[in-house]
Amino acid sequence: MTAAEARVTWITGAGSGMGRAAALALAPDRRLALSGRRQDVLAQTARDVSDAGGEAIVLPFDARDAGAVSAARDELLGRWGRIDELVLAAGLNSPRRTWATQSVDEVDQVIGTNLHGVIHVLDAALPALRASGSACVVVVSSIAAWRFSPVAGVAYSASKRALAAVCETLNAQESAAGIRVCHLCPGDVDTEFLSLRPEVPDAEARERMLTPADIGRAVRFVLDAPPHVRIDELVISPVVRP
Repeated sequence: MTAAEARVTWITGAGSGMGRAAALALAPDRRLALSGRRQDVLAQTARDVSDAGGEAIVLPFDARDAGAVSAARDELLGRWGRIDELVLAAGLNSPRRTWATQSVDEVDQVIGTNLHGVIHVLDAALPALRASGSACVVVVSSIAAWRFSPVAGVAYSASKRALAAVCETLNAQESAAGIRVCHLCPGDVDTEFLSLRPEVPDAEARERMLTPADIGRAVRFVLDAPPHVRIDELVISPVVRP
């Protein structure tokens, strides 16, 4: 496959955790657009993609800023002329997760990133995804979207559950254009995101969790499915041993 034939994948949250792991899993045979808020970690992911034999560009933005998302989309299309896949892995939570402790400002920030940010990127990319003819989207959500998770928090749980509806409506309305969307719901994953918990898990607890690489492989599995196969929802849990 030549560079011009390689599929173009736009990844948000690509600087760390599951987004970075997805980029590394896809590096050998995709052209990757890496987005997130932190230029330095995105640049490191781009270097690692290059070391793995892939090609990447860095398009930093805050997904809550629809104008910045649209500008990044324009830059991406100007560079490669197409968008075939999205991996939407940017996420946010707060240590203050109960009605008694949370602030409305923090709720707005969490929902703005986890829900509005996803919608902004989807809306910006949708015309190009339609033009692809066989586009695939992975929305990295959470097991908190699939079942009640008491420790996840009010804003996080609400935003992630809403992503299920986002995926369902896209699959219902855009399948004729060849667009397939997967709502990916991981359980506990050992990433820096854990530092936002009210009680940060210790090393022993982290050893029992999924790894970012586990999620990267799952993302690749979904994106590598043939165009007639749609994986609507995928729930991944760590094995709990006594």
